[in-house]
Amino acid sequence: MENILAIETSCDETAIAIYNADRGLLAHQIYSQIELHKVYGGVVPELASRDHIRKVLPLIEQALELSNLSPQDLNAVAYTKGPGLIGALMVGATLAHSLAYAWQLPVLGVHHMEAHVMAVMLEERTPEYPFLALVVSGGHTMLLQVNAFGEYVLLGETLDDAVGEAFDKTGSLLGLLYPGGPALAKLAEQGDASRFDFPRPMTDRPGLDFSFSGLKTHAMNTIKQHALDDQTRADIACAFEDAIVDTLRIKCQRAIQQTNLSRLVIAGGVSANKKLRHFMREIMRSLQVDVFYPRHEFCTDNAAMVAYTACQRFQRGEKEGLEIEVKARWPIDGTAT
Repeated sequence: MENILAIETSCDETAIAIYNADRGLLAHQIYSQIELHKVYGGVVPELASRDHIRKVLPLIEQALELSNLSPQDLNAVAYTKGPGLIGALMVGATLAHSLAYAWQLPVLGVHHMEAHVMAVMLEERTPEYPFLALVVSGGHTMLLQVNAFGEYVLLGETLDDAVGEAFDKTGSLLGLLYPGGPALAKLAEQGDASRFDFPRPMTDRPGLDFSFSGLKTHAMNTIKQHALDDQTRADIACAFEDAIVDTLRIKCQRAIQQTNLSRLVIAGGVSANKKLRHFMREIMRSLQVDVFYPRHEFCTDNAAMVAYTACQRFQRGEKEGLEIEVKARWPIDGTAT
C-alpha cells in the first residue's frame, strides 16, 4: 500500500502526483508555464525556476487534499533528477529532499526519460517486456531496447535537434506562436504534402541515430523561397510533418528488424501528434507489431510517470542519500540509477 509523492520540475511544467502501489494514481496536478514563456518564443530557464518555486507547494497541498492523504500517509518522496534545466531541477530536488527530511521519509531521484517510457504503464493496456521504445520530446529523440524495468539499451539518438525542438523552431519560422509544434501540426491538417519535397534525414545510411537540424534548415530555405500565403504555409507544415513522421517510421522499422521485437512504445510530448499515432499504428499493424502510447496527458512532462517509476524503484529497496544532485545530461543506457 505504498504511497509515493512525486515532484516534476525538469522544464516548464510544475507537476505533482501521488501514486499508490495497489490503487494506482491518486492525484495528478500539472501547471503549465506556456503563457509565461510565450512572449519570449521559448523557455527562459531563470523564469521557469522562479515559477516552479511559486507553484510547487500549493500543488502539493492540492494533491494531498485530492487524495485524502496527509504527510504521515506517505512512504517516500520522489523527484525528477535529470535530464533537464539545472535550475528547474534544483527546485524539485531541494524541495523533495527537504520534505523527506522533515517527514522522515526516503527520497528517490528519477530519470526523466525512464519516466516517459514508463508512462505507458499507467494505462490499462500495457506492453510486456522486452519492447522497443521511441522517445520523442522537445529535448530528446531516442530509440531504446527495454529488456526489463531499469534495463535499457540505447539503440539510437539525435545528433542535434530533437523532434520537438525541430517542430517548435519550424513553427516559429512559419510565424506560429510558441509552442510552435502543436500549432504546426494543426496547420498541417489543411496542407498538401506533395507540393514540397522534404528530405528524410539520415535514412540513406545504416544505423538508428537521428538528425533534424538539416530538415529545419530545408524548411527555412523553402519558406524564404516562397510567398507565404495561408495555403503555402499549410503545405510547408504538412510536408515538414510528413518528413518527420516518415523518418521516425523508417528508423523504427530498422530497429524492429535489428531486434526482432514485436512491441513498440512511443512516448514523450511529440507522441501526442495525431499523424504520428495514426501512421505508426497502420504501418506497425502491417508488420504485426503492437504499438502502445500513453494517453495525451501523460505524453507531456508530468509527475504521474515520475511517481510510477519511483514506486517501482522504492519496492526494490532503492533510495537516495542526503546529498542533493541533479543532472542536466544523464545517459539512460544500462540502468537509470
